[in-house]
Amino acid sequence: MSQVTDDTQIGKTTPCNSSKLLVALGSNMHSSVGTPIETLHNAIDSIEEMGSVIRGRSRFFRTPAVPADSGPDFVNAALLVEAHWSSSEAIARLHEVEARLGRRRKARWEQRIIDLDLLAHDDMIRPSVRVLRTWMELPLEKQKEMAPGQLLLPHPRMHERAFVLVPLSDVAPDWVHPITRKSVTEMRDALPSADIEAIVPIE
Repeated sequence: MSQVTDDTQIGKTTPCNSSKLLVALGSNMHSSVGTPIETLHNAIDSIEEMGSVIRGRSRFFRTPAVPADSGPDFVNAALLVEAHWSSSEAIARLHEVEARLGRRRKARWEQRIIDLDLLAHDDMIRPSVRVLRTWMELPLEKQKEMAPGQLLLPHPRMHERAFVLVPLSDVAPDWVHPITRKSVTEMRDALPSADIEAIVPIE
């Protein structure tokens, strides 16, 4: 897939000492600003207004809810962002955008007005290779029961989620996961074809 960029950002100055952040966006509920698509557009505008430079924005995709039959289809997208934020600052800002749009964190894998996930911060590993590998290898049933309680980078499930990797391949196809040592494109192509086919571009 070719990279999708926002041409209005190309001439903008990159913040000093900036990092490259990969961000996943998702929504399957209406918010105060409108439909899931309108909600994602609003979230993207808010992230930019916080001082970041959006270097790439994927197409929007319609994706099945996970786990299956847990709610309406999602609208998902991905961003390549440059900012001078630390990982903790980035998470705080993404949570601030979620809160503005009405997100209230009650349960894992619930229907969501907006979901903003920090997938990666440059090639940083947090908190350690050992801990991250443990969460990456956690069986699905354990995932339903456990939450990490700390920031994990890269996102421990990104390598196995088509709804993340398909949009991400629009904006950062060559980014290499520091644990799997595979690019976004390689991780996407390793997924079952049925998972890929279920991710349908809508914008």
